[in-house]
Order: sequence, then structure tokens, then C-alpha cells
Amino acid sequence: MHKIKNPAVSGAFYPAEPGVLSKMVDEFYESVEWQGQPPKAIIAPHAGYIYSGIVAACAYKCLADMPYIKNIVLIGPSHFLPFSGIAYSDCDIFMTPLGEISVNEKLFTQTTSIPATQLINAAFTREHCLEVQLPFLQKILNDFTIMPLLVGAADKQTVATVLENLWGDDQTLIVISSDLSHYHDYQTAQQMDNATSQSIENLDADDIRDDAACGRVAIRGLLHLAKQKQMRVQKLIQINSGDTAGDKNRVVGYGAYHFFANGASES
Repeated sequence: MHKIKNPAVSGAFYPAEPGVLSKMVDEFYESVEWQGQPPKAIIAPHAGYIYSGIVAACAYKCLADMPYIKNIVLIGPSHFLPFSGIAYSDCDIFMTPLGEISVNEKLFTQTTSIPATQLINAAFTREHCLEVQLPFLQKILNDFTIMPLLVGAADKQTVATVLENLWGDDQTLIVISSDLSHYHDYQTAQQMDNATSQSIENLDADDIRDDAACGRVAIRGLLHLAKQKQMRVQKLIQINSGDTAGDKNRVVGYGAYHFFANGASES
């Protein structure tokens, strides 16, 4: 008997009707272009699709040329439940209106053996940061599994250790789910997000401010590991909700970034 994680924000962050959702994601993908080398890791946003869908499409469009990707390690911030370390769920199926996605059994076993991780199903109950990534993955990859993780209070080395354990081969992609600055005016947000993007591109984990991104802990961990691996970063797009579906008085920032293994080129 499968244990299923049902959607928490379908009908809110994205359409609940499969046909409408499928068309919406298709339109996002059709509106962006991508060319370059395949990334090993990605940072993508997790807001409502009308606000950040175009940025997510920029992050994931590359997967159309990466059909060999079979495993997605999804890691993002816990918005509702505070805890220490990194949480996993014992659900083996995550559902969206587009169908079910299986949790990778091997990666799950590896995760449970890492000291910093713990089973906290309650952290996933209302959480949206991983869920909103799934339809974008379903529309561009034919056959894949996931390892969903939520980050609580943790340092960069803890996150880096978990990522290193799950890094895998070319069939595994790391996805960090994070928005950028929250609820500043348009100009202030641009200034803050420009600085954050520069820190990401410089692989400077310690320069990511606490108010720079909701997924800052996971980002710091990825940057720490990426610097050790001598990776390089390409910023694909950086905008905010004032550029899409919101006003400019109180915006949320979004960015899409690709991380390339040493020796790969981003152009």
C-alpha cells in the first residue's frame, strides 16, 4: 500500500484542473528559450505561477535536452513548521493534478542514514515550496523520481553534507527551491536581489543575508559545496512580482540559476 502526499496548494498557487495546469505550464515553456550545457544543480522559485512561473520555466527548460535525468533531489525551506536539521517524509508518492511521482527508494535509504536528517511528515503537510516545482518537472521529463527534503535550522555545512551524500551521477539533478527578497518596494527589492545574485554567482555562501531569500539556508549549503567542487554559476533571469502579476509597492523577488560541474561551459 502506497503512502501518498496529496497536493496542498493546487487551486491556489497553480490550477487544480489538469488541462488548465498543463496548458499553463506549456505556455510558460513556450515563452522562454534556453541553450547551453546541462547544469548539475538549479535554483528555482516557488511562488504562485502567475508571479514566478516564467522564472521556473527558465530554470527547467534545459531539461528538454536532458532526458537522461531520472532523479531529482528537491530541497527547500520549511515555511510553517520550525525544526532543526533537514526533514524527509515517508510518503512514497507525491501527487499533483498531472499525476503521481514516486520517491526514489535508493535516495530515501541514503537520506535516512545521514545524521542531520529526520522524519517529520508534518513539515510537508502544508508546504508549497517543493510541490510547485513538480508540474514543471512532469511536463518536461518523461520518467523520473524525486527525493523531497525540507530545511529547518541548519548551517551551510549540514546542508552541504546532505547534498554531497545525494549528489549522484549525471542522472541526478539537484534543485534548490527559493524565492529572493520579500515585501519590499520594487527598487529596494531590485537592489537586494542584485546583491544576492552576485553572491550566488560568486559562490559566496557567507554573503547571503538572512533577509535575502526564504531558501537561504539551502542556498548557502549548495554554494558551500559548489565552491568546494569548483563549479560555476549562470544567472538566467532575475525579476520580481512587480514585473509579472503584482504591483510595485510590495514585491517578492525571483531568480533562476544554473550550476555547472567543473569543465562544463554555460554558453
